[in-house]
Amino acid sequence: MGPDKNTLYPNDNIKTVCYISNLPERANVEIGEYTYYSDNKKSPELFYENIEHHYEILGDKLIIGKFCAIAEGIKFIMNGANHRMDGISTYPFNIFGGGWERVTPAIEQLPFKGDTVVGNDVWLGQNVTIMPGVKIGDGAIIAANATVVKNVEPYAIYGGNPARFIRKRFSDDKIEFLLKLQWWNWEEQMLSDNLEKLTSKEGLKQLMGV
Repeated sequence: MGPDKNTLYPNDNIKTVCYISNLPERANVEIGEYTYYSDNKKSPELFYENIEHHYEILGDKLIIGKFCAIAEGIKFIMNGANHRMDGISTYPFNIFGGGWERVTPAIEQLPFKGDTVVGNDVWLGQNVTIMPGVKIGDGAIIAANATVVKNVEPYAIYGGNPARFIRKRFSDDKIEFLLKLQWWNWEEQMLSDNLEKLTSKEGLKQLMGV
């Protein structure tokens, strides 16, 4: 039937990879089943340390779908990192006190990009940085060391700094089929029965019946 999706370390022999949906809950963070974080330098249980400038008062969420593969060095930069930009200076005078707090901006005066959303079956390579409010579609791949500053389409490959479109993984009709298929929502037995199709070059043709 497959590994236990409700355990932190699905493979007892590998302690560098964990299912992060089984970490203690954190406010405004939602993570789908089977999504894992891999880290060879420190415990993968420290995944939340990679979510930076995430302040509950702002209300922005980090939402990650099912079956995502997340490599070490990932950084999610949340809206709390933003500085006010409608004045002459972007310097945050207010945080240093000494009377400067009088120019503390209201929350609505700060740039707010909304929730950061990673779809299902997304592969985030090593040392990827994702900026506030970015939406990454299902099945996308983000190459190592990329900085993602804009939305990424489903089943697209992006790389570079800033990350740019490289190519689609499949043709438009195949992408449309996969987005309707939503294999990540299959029951465990169906998933197990179709692993060969999901992981082989010919599997997509077999699922499409062509």
